[in-house]
Amino acid sequence: MKLIVRWLLLAAALLLVAHLYAGVEVRSFGSAMIAALVLGLLNTLLRPVLVLLTLPVTLLTLGLFLFVINAAMFYVAAQVLDGFKVSGFAAALIGSLIYSLCGMVIDVAMERLFQSKW
Repeated sequence: MKLIVRWLLLAAALLLVAHLYAGVEVRSFGSAMIAALVLGLLNTLLRPVLVLLTLPVTLLTLGLFLFVINAAMFYVAAQVLDGFKVSGFAAALIGSLIYSLCGMVIDVAMERLFQSKW
């Protein structure tokens, strides 16, 4: 149940990103749900490999290169999907920052909502 609620909230967050920033376009809520799923899969499967491969650059930039990796995941998801468009890499960077902030708020809300009483 928690996973489904988080997925729906992240899809809504993607619609919010498209509403707040003109460089990101999401056609419908269904497209947002598919994009949220693809972003989650990319972040789960591909992001750890990229972080490991770019570790020297990440250390050299004091972790700021992780923003570039997040933007790359956002951009790749937009290139793969039809209903999710990003106008360029700069738009992917700004969109991924807004999406990450929304994700952090969602994670905090989910922890409080599904808090265990033990």
